[in-house]
Amino acid sequence: MTDNKMITAAEAVKSVKSGDRVYVGTSSSFAYELLDALYDRKDELENITLLCSMSISPCRMFDTDWPTDIPPGQKGNPFTFNTFFLGAGERRAHRKHNMAFEFTSFHLSQVDLWIREIGKPDISFLQVSRPDGDGNYSYGSAGICDHKYVVQETRREIFLESNTGSPYILGHDNLISGNHPKVAGIVYTDNNAPELMPDEIDDISRQISGHVVAEVPDGATLQLGLGKVSTAIGYDLKHRNDLGIFSELFSQPMMMLMKEGNVTNKCKGFMDGKSVFSFSAGTQEMYDFMDHNPEIYGAPFPFVNDARRICRNKRMISINSAMAVNVYGEVAADAMGFQQQSAVGGQLDFVKGAQWSEGGKSIIALSSSFVKNGQRRSKITLELPYGTPVTTPRSEVQYLATEYGCINLKVLNMSDRVRAMIRLAHPDFRDQLTQEAKDAGLI
Repeated sequence: MTDNKMITAAEAVKSVKSGDRVYVGTSSSFAYELLDALYDRKDELENITLLCSMSISPCRMFDTDWPTDIPPGQKGNPFTFNTFFLGAGERRAHRKHNMAFEFTSFHLSQVDLWIREIGKPDISFLQVSRPDGDGNYSYGSAGICDHKYVVQETRREIFLESNTGSPYILGHDNLISGNHPKVAGIVYTDNNAPELMPDEIDDISRQISGHVVAEVPDGATLQLGLGKVSTAIGYDLKHRNDLGIFSELFSQPMMMLMKEGNVTNKCKGFMDGKSVFSFSAGTQEMYDFMDHNPEIYGAPFPFVNDARRICRNKRMISINSAMAVNVYGEVAADAMGFQQQSAVGGQLDFVKGAQWSEGGKSIIALSSSFVKNGQRRSKITLELPYGTPVTTPRSEVQYLATEYGCINLKVLNMSDRVRAMIRLAHPDFRDQLTQEAKDAGLI
């Protein structure tokens, strides 16, 4: 430990001044101890911008019912946030608690540009691991994705929050020295990294998984996201051999596949022997598995999400989710209407990279419908809801899967594509979609 820089969280946040832009974390590498101490200064500060993304754990900053008669940014409600990806915490803060935010749509492969041109932190709070024998701290389970660039761009001071349960990840540009000239203080805690429990898998997700896994050969290299469908697919891949991992996310099913020997990383053709990823969100068991694991290789988003690197993996299989799809195959995965849900993330990075790969495939998977207020609604529609941005355009979509099958749309002309989309829809909506498509002159 760098004892000469050891301070408390309350002492660290005294460096924050009104008007500052403060980076506080990404996904499972949020500096919650420092964020909580900053919240305690809410009556002293004004116009604080929190730079963050993909928060997964509750905290007072995001869960407070701020006074509705005080404009965001002023005393009594001094905090706003700026993000490139809304997580559960950011969504709660914006939708329920009168906390203003700014959002910029960026591919994860461009996160360095976001930090440099949009984020511009004055002060940064970094959750890190315990130090190694040389006084270096790992950026942990998710900080590896962007903390390298945060350190470069922070204008004044950096404060490290060294958590007992934050894993030490081996890999590329993953370390910061306690003696770094920008590091003004280190807070040591006995906290674990924020956990995200695996999704419960339902029957629909299992059905979708069956169609998708049929497209995954032995020796494939995987990219998987979060959610019930991705979780089901990940666990069903226990019937495949010699798999590899090259994924923006390292998840609970991936740990299982490594433990069970399904992942050997020997057939990738690029970075063989390593499970390569940029961030992780899971249980403490998973973080402990990753800690100092020589088969785990963490690297920043601009490295892992670069389609030119993705395609160097053989049989690259990219599996992503969607919220809705129109009959053209245009994918909405980050917003519905004018309501931002998450972000573009790395979907298009991997959609393109997988299709460029030798023997690769890109798959978008979603349930065909959902039930709201007792009424079933289709996720496959003639057109996306008004105001909905397209995450992945129809020209980039390859395979699309629901519980009713998995179809390669890429090789179909537009009328055949519309017919294929109708076959993938829930039976309750197929006649309506067929009539709508005829009325529109699409079939």
